[in-house]
This record gives sequence, C-alpha cells and structure tokens, in this order.
Amino acid sequence: MNTFALVMSEHLNHHGFLFGGQLLKWVDEFAWVAAARDYPGYTLVTRAMDKVDFRMRVANGAILRFCILPDGRTEHSVSYVVNVFADVPGAHEEVLVFTNKVTFTAVDDNGAKVALPYQEYLRSADAACSD
Repeated sequence: MNTFALVMSEHLNHHGFLFGGQLLKWVDEFAWVAAARDYPGYTLVTRAMDKVDFRMRVANGAILRFCILPDGRTEHSVSYVVNVFADVPGAHEEVLVFTNKVTFTAVDDNGAKVALPYQEYLRSADAACSD
C-alpha cells in the first residue's frame, strides 16, 4: 500500500528538518491503516516497532511516500515493513529516508489477544509499492 504525506513547517524540529517523532507517528498510523484494511473488524494495537532506521534528514516541503507491505504473521499478530521515500522540492527522483517494521496484535475489549484469521491474500500487498 502506498500513502503520502507533505512535510510542512509544523512537522519540523528545532533544526528545521522533519521531527523524527512526527515520522514515527505517520509510520504507526499508516501501517495501522494497512493492517485494519487487511483485518477488518479486528481491534489491532501496536506491539512493536523494530529496526527503526533514519537514513537522512527530510526538508520542509518534501513529499513522503510510505510503502507498506505485509512482512509476516503469527496467530495473534501481523507485521508490516514500512519504507519511506522523500521527493524533496526540486528533485527528480525519490530517496529512501527511513525503514522499519511495525507489528500489531489483535485484542478483544479486555485487551486479551485474539486469533487472526489466516489469509492467503492481503489487500495491502496487491501493489508492491511501485510508483
């Protein structure tokens, strides 16, 4: 699944570049959207973010493309790889600026784990995030 965000002044840190916490918020939110589409009707909560890798700073005005692909599942959890590309103002090509893996666990109203259904095909994998 591809989704996009525009880096604006309210997203910048004190050095004038994208605040890492804002990027992590978007990654968590957009990966959750992919998981919620793949497992409708389930309550999914973020369990982990692994391999967080900030590769380069991101300037104001950059358009970010979030490529979110399923990476694996267990009985109760599902993981997604998130690659973030920046199309900085004036550039002709995207640059990989961030990668990580997000894992969500399915829970009931009391917070207890529940089993996820087996799915051979996940909706978010229908496009391999090619532009």
